[in-house]
Amino acid sequence: MAEMKLQGTTGAVPLLLLLVASPLFISAAAAAKMGEACSADKDCDAGLHCDPCVAGGSARRCTRIKPSDPQSKVKGLPFNKYSWLTTHNSFALRGQVSATGAAIIAPTNQEDSVTAQLNNGVRGLMLDMYDFEGDVWLCHSFQGQCYNFTAFQPAVNVLKEIQAFLEANPSEIVTIFIEDYVTAPRGLTKVFDAAGLRKYWFPVSRMPKNGGDWPLITDMIGRNERLLVFTSKSAKEDSEGIAYEWRYVVENQYGDGGLKADACPNRAESSAMNSLKESLVLMNFFPDNPDPSSACGNNSAPLVDMLNTCHNLSANRWPNFIAVDYYKRSNGGGAPEAVDIANGHLACGCDNIAYCQANATFGTCDVPLQTDVPLQAKPNRTSPAPAPASGRAAGPASSAGELLIWRWFYTVLPLLTAFFCLGSG
Repeated sequence: MAEMKLQGTTGAVPLLLLLVASPLFISAAAAAKMGEACSADKDCDAGLHCDPCVAGGSARRCTRIKPSDPQSKVKGLPFNKYSWLTTHNSFALRGQVSATGAAIIAPTNQEDSVTAQLNNGVRGLMLDMYDFEGDVWLCHSFQGQCYNFTAFQPAVNVLKEIQAFLEANPSEIVTIFIEDYVTAPRGLTKVFDAAGLRKYWFPVSRMPKNGGDWPLITDMIGRNERLLVFTSKSAKEDSEGIAYEWRYVVENQYGDGGLKADACPNRAESSAMNSLKESLVLMNFFPDNPDPSSACGNNSAPLVDMLNTCHNLSANRWPNFIAVDYYKRSNGGGAPEAVDIANGHLACGCDNIAYCQANATFGTCDVPLQTDVPLQAKPNRTSPAPAPASGRAAGPASSAGELLIWRWFYTVLPLLTAFFCLGSG
């Protein structure tokens, strides 16, 4: 009886190997981790993509595009105790043709739709709104005038994307910052109403004006007041009930002026960064001339450096909004990692939201081993890391194929061992 069982087991080995190895190769190929080599987005794990940024001539790598949800660790804090990934000129998409049919010659700042941005964890949107063709349009223009070649699309189209997201995600909050060139009477009110967004409106009357805390996130969600809208025109707070941004937000200089190391000057319309009359802090980090290639570097270590600089120069406050161009581009953790760092400090007093312990006291952190620390959050080493025992240089694996082989080997070997033990028993 035992002999028959062993023979049957031996004959099944090739089939077992085929069945076990095939799905493992497939799943492994679709689950490359951050920093591992890839050739397409489908090769990368959830929350990652195959970044077109190529550092030092190496292969493309999986990098982060989505920040952690801070409420998964720390729930129910005031709105100003969280940080949100924000896209600069969220509507100005690379390769887009104007809804007028004209080719767009205006600079572009992002690569995917506002819907995709929201699904990837973006919660702050910067939109430039203009009077154009008897309506309100999203334009990236100059001197307050919109032209066929600088007009992207009617604003209501993007606002309807936001409405659809809020409808489908009843526990999410979105903030819109409007660079406002609309002069038509109640122009903004009409376009927001047309998009069906009025029912989500967070009222100006509930916004703190003296530097106090904002309402609790849970309260905002419970009241369905999940859309914050700020305008750059002060008069519209009285005429249309749209909050004038710089009564509630301090904001650093945008463009090249906001990229200078060891400095975090306020933009002209904002109070000084260390003013405590405003409860929210917005940190811009993008150049005057947007470029996908430069975003690869800007959205990496320099972004985290500026995060710390602006914290020190903003009365020791971490930014609630971190605004970047080409948010998906980086050499590692990118803008999502910067948001996680800010959320860790804001929500629980840890260096990263990943280290926060759920329902623990402020400052209680669960810091992982050095090898598990997120790429941009690792402390600087004072000496080089030891080389692996094989003598190869430390760092990411040289190819996706090598990673798959080793992942398969360490997964299948225990299964085969158990199989043979059962067959010979």
